[in-house]
Amino acid sequence: MDSGSQQRKPWPYYSPVHSQRPQQEATVSSTMFLLQGAQMLQTLEKSLRKSLPESLKVYGTVFHMNQGNPFKLKALVDKWPDFTTVVIRPQEEEMIDDFDHYTNTYQIYAKDLKNCEEFLGSPEVINWKQHLQIQSTQPSLNEVIQNVATTKSIQVKQTRCFLYMMANEVKKLVPSLLDVKQLSPSGGKPNAVNQEMFQLSSLDVTHAPLVNKFWHFGGNERSQRFIERCIRTFPTFCLLGPEGTPVSWGLMDQTGEMRMAGTVPEYRKQGLISYIVYSQTQALHKLGFPLYSHIDKNNRIMQQMSYNLHYIRLPCDWSQWYCVPL
Repeated sequence: MDSGSQQRKPWPYYSPVHSQRPQQEATVSSTMFLLQGAQMLQTLEKSLRKSLPESLKVYGTVFHMNQGNPFKLKALVDKWPDFTTVVIRPQEEEMIDDFDHYTNTYQIYAKDLKNCEEFLGSPEVINWKQHLQIQSTQPSLNEVIQNVATTKSIQVKQTRCFLYMMANEVKKLVPSLLDVKQLSPSGGKPNAVNQEMFQLSSLDVTHAPLVNKFWHFGGNERSQRFIERCIRTFPTFCLLGPEGTPVSWGLMDQTGEMRMAGTVPEYRKQGLISYIVYSQTQALHKLGFPLYSHIDKNNRIMQQMSYNLHYIRLPCDWSQWYCVPL
């Protein structure tokens, strides 16, 4: 599909975590277990799969941890192997900027909300002295997070969006949610684009300012650093316009979610983002990645696009809590 002199860069190779960390022990503290080694993380992934779609944010993150852990994350549980709460977070040495909530991001899934509230209150689990984000596809966590935030004197802003997953992924991971009668009769494919005008390619780190400019959650120096890291680490897709610069694009973050898609204003309403998302979906599905995304509840255009591309809206929402110490 590529043409011309600019070729798509090779995607990073993810070496399995079991080739790097043979130990199979959990580091134990008074309040939590740190899971280490391939067997424990693979066991965690299998367990989370049974709790989909509510565990999707954590499941997607652990999936990438088992593919070489490119974001250097760690998994904490309240007990093992019969955990009730799991928190994925960066290593402490990564969280050096107290105001960088893009880096200071936690993914959470809980089976027992009461235990979860006690677990999140531990400073070993979450550093509440920093600006941070908590992400989950389990809306029932809102009350838990609000309660902990109150005791820690934290201001919280919650964002809730619709959660979508590609129909092929639903069929593989949560087949009970697949109803073929609800799929668009369009066949799940986008309209073709003018390949003489647009060239499918990948993003370079120098394109991060452009992505940052149009990202709803971005627009600042710290978000740009996060985007640069995602571009360096994960597969990206874009369409180059006649000037040879990106006019539409899509990225993936450390949780396996397809995010930060956008199109420059002068090229909108031409179906470019639909073409990008479809191309991204086809390529990443072949790599075995769990594919999902979120869409603002007021964004009817993207919701219709997802329907046309055979993405299924899941029964649980995507949630993000932005937490700031008072």
